[in-house]
Amino acid sequence: MTRARPSLLVAACVAALLTAAAGSASAQAQAGIQSLPRDIPAIPAPTAERFPGVIRHEVDATDLDRKVVRVRQTIPVPAAGPMTLLYPKFLPGNHAPTGPIQLIAGLTVTGAGQRIEWLRDTIDPYAFHLDVPAGVREIEVSFQWLTQPENSTWRVVMTPDVSNLQFEKAILYPAGYRHSGIMVQTSVQLPEDWNYGVALDTRSFEDGLAVFEPIDLEMLADSPMFAGRHYRVVDLDPGGRSPVRLHITGDTPESIAITDEQLAGFRNMVVQADRLFGTRPFDKYEFLLTNSNQLGGIGLEHHRSSENAVPANFFQEWTVYHGARTLLPHEYVHTWNGKFRRPADQITPNLNTPVQNTLLWVYEGLTEYWGEVLATRAGLTTPEEAIVNIAGQAAFYENQPGREWRALQDTTNHNLLGYRSVTPWSSWMRGTGDYYREALLIWLDVDSKIRELTGDRRSLDDFARGFHGIQDGVWEATPYTYNGVIEALNAVAPYDWDGFLRARLDAVGPEAKAPLEGLERSGWRLIYVDQPTEVEKYVNGSGGGDFQYSLGFSLSGARITNVRWGGPAYEAGIGTGWSLVSVNGQPGNAANLAAAITASKGNDQPISVVVRNGSRERTIQFDYHDGLRYPRLERIPGTRDRLSEILAPLEG
Repeated sequence: MTRARPSLLVAACVAALLTAAAGSASAQAQAGIQSLPRDIPAIPAPTAERFPGVIRHEVDATDLDRKVVRVRQTIPVPAAGPMTLLYPKFLPGNHAPTGPIQLIAGLTVTGAGQRIEWLRDTIDPYAFHLDVPAGVREIEVSFQWLTQPENSTWRVVMTPDVSNLQFEKAILYPAGYRHSGIMVQTSVQLPEDWNYGVALDTRSFEDGLAVFEPIDLEMLADSPMFAGRHYRVVDLDPGGRSPVRLHITGDTPESIAITDEQLAGFRNMVVQADRLFGTRPFDKYEFLLTNSNQLGGIGLEHHRSSENAVPANFFQEWTVYHGARTLLPHEYVHTWNGKFRRPADQITPNLNTPVQNTLLWVYEGLTEYWGEVLATRAGLTTPEEAIVNIAGQAAFYENQPGREWRALQDTTNHNLLGYRSVTPWSSWMRGTGDYYREALLIWLDVDSKIRELTGDRRSLDDFARGFHGIQDGVWEATPYTYNGVIEALNAVAPYDWDGFLRARLDAVGPEAKAPLEGLERSGWRLIYVDQPTEVEKYVNGSGGGDFQYSLGFSLSGARITNVRWGGPAYEAGIGTGWSLVSVNGQPGNAANLAAAITASKGNDQPISVVVRNGSRERTIQFDYHDGLRYPRLERIPGTRDRLSEILAPLEG
């Protein structure tokens, strides 16, 4: 449930910000601040009024060598005088202020052939203020999106063979209107002989120029394009009630060569989603998939499409890429959970109004659960792989000390603190992964509890149909609240769902435990073994450099990473960035460390390691004797195997 805010403090802060935003040069002078050339006007708030006319939006995405996207817009002018243009800040699916304004350059505005100077807002750098001269009926706006050559800072979106055009990063729009009330007619110039996938309706495509039918800004920002030199499209629902297609681009012709068996799995995914939800909240759905080692990785949901990037050899090395095989099912589930049924505090009037993330444990966590289940029901993954993956999640959260100070509910604020910020202490900090993966365990807990309460006559499948499957063919967001989730659960199986969920979402302190009750209720329990199976190795990365549940760190080559807060390595004063030099006098590598841990099991023989950080070298004696430990789920004898029942395909 969304908690009440300290209203007086918030009101005071908001009033102060609004005053600053609308402050005049004279007010700044009185405050002792050097005056700006002219007053900075307030940014108009979005209203219900529709923007008059249609914005013409032209994108040139042909400069592959320099990786520059060039944009030209023609924007009707409702009236002469003050006008504010906004660059999108809160991007769909990011749950955070991530619009890359830092990558926008060359902004030029003209009207009636004359240059119109703009002034950036001094409080909100995403806003540009103009004074439109009398008689000007439309303005021309041009700028460049300077996409990046490598993934170290921003992900690569243009390569010699594929590109990922996200329209919300290549557009300005007038303030004062809801994004659903601003119509845009977009065209994209692509390199010669390229083709593309997008959820927009194509008006024409000739000589590389794709012209699209007008659409409102809200849906344009939610309709990215994948384009490439090597391209194919396959129908995932031949003869179905609405089109569902898979658009594949890749680095080479071989990278887009999907097999019949793989294609059957994706088609089964569509069938199983229909059986789970009962409706389709879209008129069509376009999976955009790039198999590339050059394009930056992505998995991002949209209402009628999704952006998915996997390794170039994904189809050729199908088995080892378990996570990539669950990617498309996860993003497809988002169509129902997150896009159609959307948390009320995620629905905003435009792309510059802040979102709130209080229900991301539903938006992302339930999708993580259904994505795993749907992938298995469709045959994209096996039940064994799904059970191994759940074991890995359970082990991580059973051994996560971060819940001592931070509740799962608070992690939904993490994106707003710093978009998916990386920390070397993930086990202590907690963050975005928790409202995905720990919430997966909570939803397994809910599913198994419904089954228990109803004598296995009902399940979370019934919740999916009653909560998400309420309208067919409608692709307008329908909001939900925390109380709405509780009511829908009670409609399936009456219970104290509020108390059940809050006990897991708000648990914090030394006694707080990982939500593993659902495993045992499903007939399984978490154990640890000293030898991982082949499936455990490629699904969870068990073996190799994984010593998380023994010495409390991982090895990447000789580099120590992912040190677990409070684990043996942490207690020895070691953090991420140290290197393993030697183990019991042998070279420092994963094989020798595993042998040493095994040799010390059940006796008093220490594990002697030498570690180095820069010029500093240390010798550490680990007094650890519990051997190698890798997570596994095992059946509880005499119990019902609800987990296997959950993962079984639904019958038509």
